[in-house]
Amino acid sequence: MDMARQPRLRLRITAAAESALRGGHPWLFGDSIQQQNRQGTTGELAVVYDRKDKFLAAGLFDGESPIRFRVLQVGKPKVIDGEWWATQLSTALKRRDPLFDDQTTGFRLINGESDGWPGLVLDRYDRTLVIKLYTAAWMPWLETIVTLIQEQLRPDRTVLRLSRNIQSAVERGYERKDGDIIQGEPIEDRVIFLESGVRFEADVVRGQKTGFFLDQRENRRRVSALAAGRTVLNTFSFSGGFSLYAARGGATSVTDLDISSHTLQAAKRNFALNPETVARCRYQQVQADAFEWLPKNRQQFGLIVLDPPSLAKRESERAGAIRAYGNLARLAVAHLEEKGILLACSCSAHVNAEEFFGAVRAAAAKSGRRFEEIETTRQPPDHPAAFKAAEYLKGIYLRFN
Repeated sequence: MDMARQPRLRLRITAAAESALRGGHPWLFGDSIQQQNRQGTTGELAVVYDRKDKFLAAGLFDGESPIRFRVLQVGKPKVIDGEWWATQLSTALKRRDPLFDDQTTGFRLINGESDGWPGLVLDRYDRTLVIKLYTAAWMPWLETIVTLIQEQLRPDRTVLRLSRNIQSAVERGYERKDGDIIQGEPIEDRVIFLESGVRFEADVVRGQKTGFFLDQRENRRRVSALAAGRTVLNTFSFSGGFSLYAARGGATSVTDLDISSHTLQAAKRNFALNPETVARCRYQQVQADAFEWLPKNRQQFGLIVLDPPSLAKRESERAGAIRAYGNLARLAVAHLEEKGILLACSCSAHVNAEEFFGAVRAAAAKSGRRFEEIETTRQPPDHPAAFKAAEYLKGIYLRFN
């Protein structure tokens, strides 16, 4: 981006916003900006000065979003140039170096704000990389970023995914669409990758998130360790990730329950990719709404996974979501055998861990059954959360007598 002919965009903000930036918060909303020296352009670098006219932060300006400024660097000013970007990328990659071996080729390389890349995610699926953008402010920098990725990672291809709220603006302003291959070879079919030695497909062009729910890897591993000899119900099963791990762990049978025929077909394909893993496990599918199916059936299971999509996509839905999580747990407990295990998960950022765990524990207590809490879990190490709003994934394991 060539902004040489214009003075640097300078922002002055409220005292509360200054404190938030110093405390590590990565965003400024529009109503926090009290003054700017000129109208900004989405994607340009802006500088925030404090009340004493000292440098506070540098970041990306986004004039089309309620989040008007996304922090790249705070504290002592630094030159944000090609070398700086290269260091930012290599730092994020090095954090993942000790986490995975050649049996896991699908994981997150950059987790947005928590890795210093606000509004940008980079996921790996074997030799395919997927960049997902949540702000159009990255578009002027996209070519630079893709070049750095090629230099440091040498992927076969890089796919661009766009958050729904920026798709029209990016297509209009940059002639790029969600699912575009922006570097490398075309995709003839879905990408296959490994997770703990299990083979999965990822629809990196059209699938949810970047093609797969990589963030549940650690919980899938725990389910595998708990599944031996159990009958397993995987509700909101999506493409069968928990089910495959349960089968590998020695489950006698696994049932996928999902309302979508499309995702159930994906689960069948994933099971077909792992014939040696599932050979001794009976597998069946039920296409239904879990909230409707659970109260109408009496089948008992030794392990039940509750992993619904976000039930609170905005703050106004928080109270209803907490009730729904509790109701879902109550319905599931009624289907658990003696010594049965419940894993309940939430990916709703607007429902905090204490609220979610409290709803599940309360439902367990109301069942009248004795239970013990095995553990609670949060986000995996490749999905770090450096500030509160980034904390979204929660899981709780309960064993019932």
